[in-house]
Amino acid sequence: MKARTVLLTLVLCFVAGIVCFASDIQMGTWKLNEAKSKIAAGTPKNSTVVYEAAGDSIKVTIDGNAPDGTATHSEWTGKFDGKDYPSTGNPNEDTRAVKQIDDHTLHVTSKKGGKVILTAHVVVAADGKSRTVTVNGTDAQGKKYKSTAVYDKQ
Repeated sequence: MKARTVLLTLVLCFVAGIVCFASDIQMGTWKLNEAKSKIAAGTPKNSTVVYEAAGDSIKVTIDGNAPDGTATHSEWTGKFDGKDYPSTGNPNEDTRAVKQIDDHTLHVTSKKGGKVILTAHVVVAADGKSRTVTVNGTDAQGKKYKSTAVYDKQ
C-alpha cells in the first residue's frame, strides 16, 4: 500500500510538472511584429501582450489601439481550461475562455453577452521566440474579418 501511494504521488507530481511546463512557453511579454502581421482594416491592434502567473491562474494584459487609434488596455485572469472568465477593459467582450490544445497551442473564445465575437488560435513557434495569432471575428457592424498577428518574445 505504501509503494502504491508513493508511486501515485510521483505520477501526480510528474503530471503537474508537465502542465506547468506546457504553460511556461506562453508566459512573458510578446510584442507585435507589424511587418510580419496582416491585421484586418478597421480592427483593433494589440501591440503588447503579457502572460504572467496570478496564483494558480494566468493573467493576460493586452495593450494596443482601437480602430480609431485610441489606446486600449484590457485584462483577463483565468485558467487554460476552456471555461469563461471575466475580461475587463475591452468594450467588445465581457468573458474570455482559453483552452490549451498542446504545449505550444491555445484556443481562445471571446464573448459579449454570451455571444461569441471572436475565436483565436495562438501557436508558439518550436523555438519559443515568436507566436502567431489567427483571429476570426465579427466587428461592431456585424462584418466578419480575419487577422493574423505575429509576436516576438521579449
